[in-house]
Amino acid sequence: MIKRFPWVEALSALGLVAAPWVLPALGFAPGTVNHVLIWGLFGLGFDILFGYAGLLSFGQAAFFGTGGFVAAYLLTVAGMTNVLLALAVGTAAAAAVGAIVGLVALRRTGIYFAMITVAIAEMFFFLENNPLARWTGGENGLPGVPAPSFDLFGLRWQVGVGWSMYGFLAACYFVGLVVALRIVNSPFGAVLVAIRDNPKRTLAVGHDVWRYKLAAFAIAAGYAGFAGGLLGVLQGFMPPEAFIFDTSGQLVVQTVIGGAGTLFGPLVGAAVWLSLRDFLQSGLNLGAAWKLVLGLVFVLLVTFLRRGILGGVKDLIASVDKRAAAPAPAGVAAAMMPALRPDEAFAGPAIEARGLTKRFGGLVANRDVNFSVAKGELRGVIGPNGAGKSTFFKMLTCEMEPSAGSILFHGRDITGHGVSRVCQMGLTKSYQINQLFARLTARENVEIAALAHARGPFKLDMLKAVRKVPGLEAQVAGTLALVGLTHRAGTPVSELAYGEKRRLEIALALASSPSLLLLDEPLAGMSPQERKETVTLLKAIREGRTLVVIDHDMDAMFDLADRITVLAEGRVLAEGTPQQIRDDRSVRDAYLGGEHM
Repeated sequence: MIKRFPWVEALSALGLVAAPWVLPALGFAPGTVNHVLIWGLFGLGFDILFGYAGLLSFGQAAFFGTGGFVAAYLLTVAGMTNVLLALAVGTAAAAAVGAIVGLVALRRTGIYFAMITVAIAEMFFFLENNPLARWTGGENGLPGVPAPSFDLFGLRWQVGVGWSMYGFLAACYFVGLVVALRIVNSPFGAVLVAIRDNPKRTLAVGHDVWRYKLAAFAIAAGYAGFAGGLLGVLQGFMPPEAFIFDTSGQLVVQTVIGGAGTLFGPLVGAAVWLSLRDFLQSGLNLGAAWKLVLGLVFVLLVTFLRRGILGGVKDLIASVDKRAAAPAPAGVAAAMMPALRPDEAFAGPAIEARGLTKRFGGLVANRDVNFSVAKGELRGVIGPNGAGKSTFFKMLTCEMEPSAGSILFHGRDITGHGVSRVCQMGLTKSYQINQLFARLTARENVEIAALAHARGPFKLDMLKAVRKVPGLEAQVAGTLALVGLTHRAGTPVSELAYGEKRRLEIALALASSPSLLLLDEPLAGMSPQERKETVTLLKAIREGRTLVVIDHDMDAMFDLADRITVLAEGRVLAEGTPQQIRDDRSVRDAYLGGEHM
């Protein structure tokens, strides 16, 4: 995330004001600068989608053209005279179309999502040139788009061409930049970054990932529509080329050159791309060969600056400035213990599985498992490799739907609810293999989980600072203190030791204030000292919570657990106190081949 400083917007405004005096001396023509602003505005929305949410779309031209042609039609055919109102309508239309397209495209991820956006952009280009040509002008586009005029204090300002148009476009870009800065530094923006880094874990801590992706897609489409409308105003003509694939491709290239995930990257990338294009075409008279040379420049930039120009600058600054964040205030940990959730008043078992069965084709991973854990109990689950423990855990946390049977949490049937929904209800887990947000710090990792508890599964608080979420700072500081990571709060996850990562894995589960916490092999891979520290941690966090723990460390399990359930070949083999399990002959035979435990 971009660090929030009060002078970011001020410096941006100063740069935009100074540009008409500085850029001509550097050889920039006003026409080029105006196009850079439009591409930079176009790129703001795309960077939110790609750089922050991690969704690569090659179909942004569809929304660029939609917003542009809606605004141009209103101003040229429908007779609307208010340019700003027409731009607003075009922006809203593009956002609405983006939301509809997102409903389809976001059902797939990765390369399939990207290919769907390509197909949709091609469909829009066909529609503009054929069935909708009556309204769009087809191959001729829509000429006669007027420039805006403003009445201020009795004076009328008619926007002209050149640097006069620059003033209007710079104001529009600045507004778009301020809104984008607010979005990426809001709780909403923090969740987008988490989705980019680890969508699986973002879902597991209680966020509705699909709805966040849809919102980001609609926001990017709105920015595209606004930029498309401004293109028509700048040129006095809305060209059909706005819909072509080259427009989407150029946007992606410019964002990568400038640096994705920086917001200012698309503007820098557009300046590099357009100025080099003009220089190669006009200065060196290369004609069509400019694309070959610019392509080579792009390859070199991506090869040596993998995160783009501004990304490289950020990496350089980060390597120089490695100051850790300040420690959490003393005494917060004791105050952050989660309040009892309403469902905890239920007098029966905290969780109960009835006849739980999971089949994968002809393979049965779990068969007719009955399992019940009392509130406040620490239950251990053990069994040899292949006993079905991980599958059983995934069903309990609703990551995986059972083939048969049901799961009750505080008396409510949660079968098939989904991992995000049950986390919001107070049931969550840590993972056997760390599922952390690798590009974030320890504090930011815990923030993501705490935000889900504080805000619910989805919230459009896009103009609110993260620090203003009630109770968030105390929850995060207390959780870090509880797992002994306060002094490492500002450290990137990649720099944490393995034992610290395991404790952070537990912290992510704790930050949502669960009433039932499932821990999947929390001691796996640890050194003896790290195991000792983590066992002490587990004893501390069980106060006021129900815990179910899977692990292969028999000594630790016998020390920690109130009762132990033994799984073998997907069934419950035995259940009882640690001593009863230790003395059970069938457990010794199945688990240790008859050796004394």
